[in-house]
Amino acid sequence: MRILVAEDLYLLRDGLVRLVEAYGHQVVATASTGPETLEALLTLRPDVAVIDVRMPPTQSDEGLRAALAARREIPGLPVLILSQHVEQLYARELLADGTGGIGYLLKESVFEADQFVDALERVAAGGTAMDPAVIAKLLSSGSATRRLDRITEREHDVLALMAEGLSNQAIAGRLFLSESAISKHTTSLFTKLGLVDDDTTNRRVLAVLAYLSDAPR
Repeated sequence: MRILVAEDLYLLRDGLVRLVEAYGHQVVATASTGPETLEALLTLRPDVAVIDVRMPPTQSDEGLRAALAARREIPGLPVLILSQHVEQLYARELLADGTGGIGYLLKESVFEADQFVDALERVAAGGTAMDPAVIAKLLSSGSATRRLDRITEREHDVLALMAEGLSNQAIAGRLFLSESAISKHTTSLFTKLGLVDDDTTNRRVLAVLAYLSDAPR
């Protein structure tokens, strides 16, 4: 994969570069400011970008806003946000455009190289990789009440784990259910969300986006 690493702290940026290269991927560029990140995203169009939220010049939300601006110009451009902070407003906007290739991980939650690279590859392939703590923060004001008002409590559990990027097999293990039971729950979810089975859309990604973007503002 061709990867952009956008992180203002040198040691962490260098560590990320060494990590992904050790797994056989190519770092096509690094960036340490918001403007540099946006320019690199639009110019190089990497297979996936790892972007911190708070970067110079303002040290507020420069990285996340650069990711949003780039995805407006290049819909579906894969972005994995890696940060210590959850910026709810911009995170919801990132999720609301209806395409996949999105991840949001908290630095404190990444404990293994394999875990991080797996999330990166999943986002590059058009999937999602959401930190459970990010999901909890986005939904902290209550359960979604529009498109998701018909799903059961168990289906909600399945969808939350799907948002983390887990497969049906992994979800079954987490919930202590059979894989066939999880398959039935996911089929029911897709039906209730009006997601048809075709070759042009990824229903798991669309279901996750519905789940996250329908959270109350």
